[in-house]
Amino acid sequence: MSLRLFIFIFLLAVISGCIAGEKKEDTTEVNTMGDISISAEAFKAGETIPAEYTCDGKDLSPALSWKGIPANTKSLALIMDDPDAPGRTFLHWVIFNIPANTEKLQKGVPRKETLSDGSRQGMTDFGRVGYGGPCPPPGKPHRYFFRLYALDTVLNLPAGASRKQLEDAMKGHTLAKGELMGKYGR
Repeated sequence: MSLRLFIFIFLLAVISGCIAGEKKEDTTEVNTMGDISISAEAFKAGETIPAEYTCDGKDLSPALSWKGIPANTKSLALIMDDPDAPGRTFLHWVIFNIPANTEKLQKGVPRKETLSDGSRQGMTDFGRVGYGGPCPPPGKPHRYFFRLYALDTVLNLPAGASRKQLEDAMKGHTLAKGELMGKYGR
């Protein structure tokens, strides 16, 4: 077989594979991860977050509770963000090293770097640690996602860590995750 014929057959095989659109996604992590059920006392999933938990009110963190934490969990982490913010996803809250036996966060978590239970809070896009509630510009309501992660380790991160630092440290350590979405508009 000539080199030209080999290259032609090779390219034909590659092209036909691309045309067939057979793209296999890596679903390993999704298939092996458990689901955590997370809820808020103040609003149901997909509903409006009351003004008390926003910059238009007292800007308190809502009480959150969860179920479905795997038995071998060593700590929990929570990230809250707004993917509808102009220009980029806006980070509203980062809290990690929440003790594994914790079943809820009380309303109005203090804006302190380290909490009495050892939980640490990271830096938000407001330029401070601790919860910063929804504060969208006027217009269509934004979606706010609270994502809780069960981890097989306690993270070696300082208080004030960034979202990127947290996500990098969590890689390969997530046992389960859960998500709650609420909306808020002005």
